[in-house]
Amino acid sequence: MNVFINDIPLIIKKSSEKIFKHKYDLVLGKDDQFTSKDLVGDVLIRDVDAALIDRLVRLMEVKKLKKLESLTLVTDKKKKLIEHLKDQFKIIKAAGGLVIKDGKILMIYRLGMWDLPKGKLNKAEEERLGALREVEEECNIKVAITGELPNTWHSYAYKGKKILKKTSWFTMQCLDDTYMKPQAEEFIEEVRFMTPDEVLEVLADSYASIQFVIRDYLSAVKKAGKG
Repeated sequence: MNVFINDIPLIIKKSSEKIFKHKYDLVLGKDDQFTSKDLVGDVLIRDVDAALIDRLVRLMEVKKLKKLESLTLVTDKKKKLIEHLKDQFKIIKAAGGLVIKDGKILMIYRLGMWDLPKGKLNKAEEERLGALREVEEECNIKVAITGELPNTWHSYAYKGKKILKKTSWFTMQCLDDTYMKPQAEEFIEEVRFMTPDEVLEVLADSYASIQFVIRDYLSAVKKAGKG
Protein backbone atom coordinates (compact mmCIF):
# COMPACT_ATOMS: atom_id res chain seq x y z
CA MET A 1 0.00 0.00 0.00
CA ASN A 2 1.61 3.23 -1.20
CA VAL A 3 0.13 6.03 0.95
CA PHE A 4 0.88 9.75 0.59
CA ILE A 5 -0.20 12.10 3.37
CA ASN A 6 0.40 15.78 2.65
CA ASP A 7 2.50 14.54 -0.26
CA ILE A 8 4.82 12.58 2.08
CA PRO A 9 5.23 8.82 1.49
CA LEU A 10 3.99 6.65 4.38
CA ILE A 11 5.30 3.09 3.99
CA ILE A 12 4.15 0.16 6.15
CA LYS A 13 6.38 -2.93 6.27
CA LYS A 14 6.24 -6.29 8.01
CA SER A 15 8.75 -6.97 10.76
CA SER A 16 9.93 -9.98 8.75
CA GLU A 17 10.92 -7.83 5.74
CA LYS A 18 14.59 -7.02 5.32
CA ILE A 19 15.39 -3.51 6.53
CA PHE A 20 18.53 -1.62 5.53
CA LYS A 21 18.97 0.78 8.45
CA HIS A 22 21.80 2.66 6.76
CA LYS A 23 19.28 4.00 4.23
CA TYR A 24 17.46 5.97 6.94
CA ASP A 25 18.41 9.26 8.54
CA LEU A 26 16.62 8.40 11.80
CA VAL A 27 15.63 5.04 13.30
CA LEU A 28 13.24 4.99 16.27
CA GLY A 29 11.55 2.37 18.42
CA LYS A 30 7.93 2.50 19.53
CA ASP A 31 8.84 3.77 23.00
CA ASP A 32 11.38 6.38 21.90
CA GLN A 33 10.37 9.96 22.60
CA PHE A 34 10.22 12.33 19.63
CA THR A 35 8.50 15.45 18.36
CA SER A 36 7.60 16.64 14.87
CA LYS A 37 10.90 18.55 14.74
CA ASP A 38 12.82 15.26 14.99
CA LEU A 39 11.20 13.86 11.83
CA VAL A 40 13.80 14.86 9.27
CA GLY A 41 14.81 13.04 6.09
CA ASP A 42 13.91 9.35 5.71
CA VAL A 43 12.60 8.10 9.06
CA LEU A 44 12.06 4.49 10.19
CA ILE A 45 9.99 3.58 13.27
CA ARG A 46 9.90 0.00 14.57
CA ASP A 47 7.17 -1.97 16.39
CA VAL A 48 4.40 0.48 15.46
CA ASP A 49 0.92 -0.07 16.94
CA ALA A 50 -2.47 1.53 16.25
CA ALA A 51 -2.04 4.32 18.82
CA LEU A 52 1.31 5.35 17.35
CA ILE A 53 0.07 5.31 13.76
CA ASP A 54 -2.83 7.55 14.83
CA ARG A 55 -0.36 10.02 16.36
CA LEU A 56 1.87 9.97 13.29
CA VAL A 57 -1.00 10.50 10.86
CA ARG A 58 -2.21 13.48 12.89
CA LEU A 59 1.29 14.95 12.84
CA MET A 60 1.54 14.49 9.07
CA GLU A 61 -1.88 16.06 8.54
CA VAL A 62 -1.55 19.02 10.90
CA LYS A 63 2.13 19.87 10.94
CA LYS A 64 4.05 21.10 7.92
CA LEU A 65 6.78 18.50 8.04
CA LYS A 66 8.79 20.08 5.27
CA LYS A 67 11.98 18.26 6.23
CA LEU A 68 10.40 14.79 6.32
CA GLU A 69 11.13 12.92 3.09
CA SER A 70 9.47 9.59 3.93
CA LEU A 71 8.14 7.71 6.95
CA THR A 72 8.51 3.92 7.12
CA LEU A 73 6.59 2.03 9.81
CA VAL A 74 7.54 -1.52 10.76
CA THR A 75 5.00 -3.82 12.40
CA ASP A 76 4.22 -7.50 12.87
CA LYS A 77 0.53 -6.71 12.21
CA LYS A 78 0.76 -5.03 8.81
CA LYS A 79 -2.67 -6.05 7.50
CA LYS A 80 -4.42 -5.02 10.72
CA LEU A 81 -2.68 -1.62 10.79
CA ILE A 82 -3.54 -0.92 7.14
CA GLU A 83 -7.21 -1.62 7.86
CA HIS A 84 -7.00 0.59 10.95
CA LEU A 85 -5.53 3.38 8.82
CA LYS A 86 -8.26 3.04 6.18
CA ASP A 87 -10.99 3.19 8.83
CA GLN A 88 -10.00 6.78 9.62
CA PHE A 89 -10.94 7.99 6.14
CA LYS A 90 -13.72 7.98 3.61
CA ILE A 91 -12.39 5.94 0.67
CA ILE A 92 -12.78 7.31 -2.87
CA LYS A 93 -11.68 5.37 -5.95
CA ALA A 94 -9.97 6.84 -9.01
CA ALA A 95 -8.00 5.57 -11.99
CA GLY A 96 -5.51 6.91 -14.49
CA GLY A 97 -2.91 6.09 -17.06
CA LEU A 98 0.71 6.46 -18.04
CA VAL A 99 0.43 6.80 -21.82
CA ILE A 100 3.30 5.89 -24.13
CA LYS A 101 3.91 6.90 -27.74
CA ASP A 102 7.23 6.18 -29.48
CA GLY A 103 8.97 5.83 -26.13
CA LYS A 104 7.64 9.15 -24.83
CA ILE A 105 5.39 9.66 -21.79
CA LEU A 106 2.24 11.78 -21.82
CA MET A 107 2.29 14.47 -19.12
CA ILE A 108 -0.36 17.04 -18.32
CA TYR A 109 0.10 20.43 -16.64
CA ARG A 110 -2.64 21.23 -14.15
CA LEU A 111 -2.83 23.80 -11.35
CA GLY A 112 0.89 24.52 -11.49
CA MET A 113 1.97 20.87 -11.34
CA TRP A 114 3.01 18.24 -13.87
CA ASP A 115 0.67 15.30 -13.55
CA LEU A 116 -0.65 12.15 -15.21
CA PRO A 117 -4.24 12.00 -16.50
CA LYS A 118 -6.57 10.49 -13.92
CA GLY A 119 -9.93 11.01 -12.27
CA LYS A 120 -12.63 9.64 -9.98
CA LEU A 121 -14.50 6.52 -10.99
CA ASN A 122 -18.21 6.65 -11.56
CA LYS A 123 -20.38 4.55 -9.24
CA ALA A 124 -19.72 0.83 -9.84
CA GLU A 125 -17.37 1.68 -12.74
CA GLU A 126 -14.62 -0.88 -13.36
CA GLU A 127 -11.09 0.47 -12.87
CA ARG A 128 -9.85 -0.23 -16.40
CA LEU A 129 -12.87 1.35 -18.06
CA GLY A 130 -12.64 4.37 -15.76
CA ALA A 131 -8.95 4.81 -16.49
CA LEU A 132 -9.56 4.72 -20.25
CA ARG A 133 -12.44 7.18 -19.95
CA GLU A 134 -10.51 9.66 -17.82
CA VAL A 135 -7.40 9.64 -20.02
CA GLU A 136 -9.39 10.02 -23.23
CA GLU A 137 -11.55 12.80 -21.77
CA GLU A 138 -8.70 14.80 -20.25
CA CYS A 139 -6.42 14.60 -23.29
CA ASN A 140 -8.84 14.03 -26.21
CA ILE A 141 -6.93 10.98 -27.46
CA LYS A 142 -7.57 7.28 -28.02
CA VAL A 143 -5.63 4.74 -25.94
CA ALA A 144 -5.44 1.04 -25.11
CA ILE A 145 -4.33 -0.50 -21.81
CA THR A 146 -1.12 -2.50 -22.01
CA GLY A 147 -0.38 -3.27 -18.35
CA GLU A 148 -0.76 -2.37 -14.69
CA LEU A 149 1.22 -0.14 -12.35
CA PRO A 150 1.15 0.00 -8.52
CA ASN A 151 -1.87 1.64 -6.93
CA THR A 152 -1.40 4.81 -4.93
CA TRP A 153 -3.37 6.22 -2.00
CA HIS A 154 -3.30 9.88 -1.02
CA SER A 155 -5.18 11.78 1.66
CA TYR A 156 -6.80 15.19 1.68
CA ALA A 157 -9.55 17.06 3.51
CA TYR A 158 -12.82 17.99 1.81
CA LYS A 159 -15.73 19.76 3.50
CA GLY A 160 -14.44 18.74 6.91
CA LYS A 161 -14.04 15.09 5.97
CA LYS A 162 -10.83 13.07 5.75
CA ILE A 163 -10.59 11.49 2.30
CA LEU A 164 -8.26 8.70 1.21
CA LYS A 165 -8.25 8.35 -2.55
CA LYS A 166 -7.15 5.08 -4.08
CA THR A 167 -5.91 5.49 -7.66
CA SER A 168 -5.50 2.43 -9.90
CA TRP A 169 -2.80 3.03 -12.51
CA PHE A 170 -2.31 1.43 -15.91
CA THR A 171 0.22 1.67 -18.70
CA MET A 172 -1.37 2.62 -22.01
CA GLN A 173 -0.45 2.85 -25.67
CA CYS A 174 -1.56 5.92 -27.60
CA LEU A 175 -3.63 4.88 -30.62
CA ASP A 176 -4.58 8.30 -31.97
CA ASP A 177 -3.57 11.78 -30.80
CA THR A 178 -4.67 13.67 -33.93
CA TYR A 179 -6.95 15.97 -31.95
CA MET A 180 -5.06 15.96 -28.65
CA LYS A 181 -5.87 18.93 -26.44
CA PRO A 182 -6.16 19.67 -22.70
CA GLN A 183 -9.57 19.45 -21.04
CA ALA A 184 -10.05 23.03 -19.85
CA GLU A 185 -12.97 22.09 -17.56
CA GLU A 186 -10.49 20.07 -15.49
CA PHE A 187 -8.07 23.03 -15.32
CA ILE A 188 -5.55 21.30 -17.59
CA GLU A 189 -3.41 23.87 -19.39
CA GLU A 190 -1.08 21.64 -21.41
CA VAL A 191 -0.79 18.08 -22.69
CA ARG A 192 2.65 17.02 -23.87
CA PHE A 193 4.58 13.87 -24.78
CA MET A 194 8.02 13.97 -23.15
CA THR A 195 11.11 11.81 -23.35
CA PRO A 196 12.02 10.01 -20.10
CA ASP A 197 14.83 12.53 -19.54
CA GLU A 198 12.42 15.44 -20.00
CA VAL A 199 10.01 13.83 -17.54
CA LEU A 200 12.73 13.43 -14.94
CA GLU A 201 13.57 17.13 -15.32
CA VAL A 202 10.02 18.21 -14.40
CA LEU A 203 9.37 15.62 -11.67
CA ALA A 204 10.34 18.12 -8.98
CA ASP A 205 7.17 20.00 -9.97
CA SER A 206 4.88 16.99 -9.59
CA TYR A 207 3.22 15.22 -6.68
CA ALA A 208 5.08 12.55 -4.73
CA SER A 209 2.55 9.91 -5.79
CA ILE A 210 3.08 10.80 -9.47
CA GLN A 211 6.84 10.66 -9.00
CA PHE A 212 6.42 7.20 -7.47
CA VAL A 213 4.35 5.88 -10.41
CA ILE A 214 6.69 7.29 -13.06
CA ARG A 215 9.86 6.09 -11.35
CA ASP A 216 8.34 2.62 -10.94
CA TYR A 217 7.59 2.52 -14.67
CA LEU A 218 11.03 3.80 -15.71
CA SER A 219 12.72 1.31 -13.37
CA ALA A 220 10.76 -1.57 -14.95
CA VAL A 221 11.69 -0.37 -18.45
CA LYS A 222 15.35 -0.15 -17.47
CA LYS A 223 15.32 -3.68 -16.02
CA ALA A 224 13.57 -5.04 -19.12
CA GLY A 225 16.22 -3.40 -21.29
CA LYS A 226 19.00 -5.04 -19.34
CA GLY A 227 17.24 -8.39 -19.61
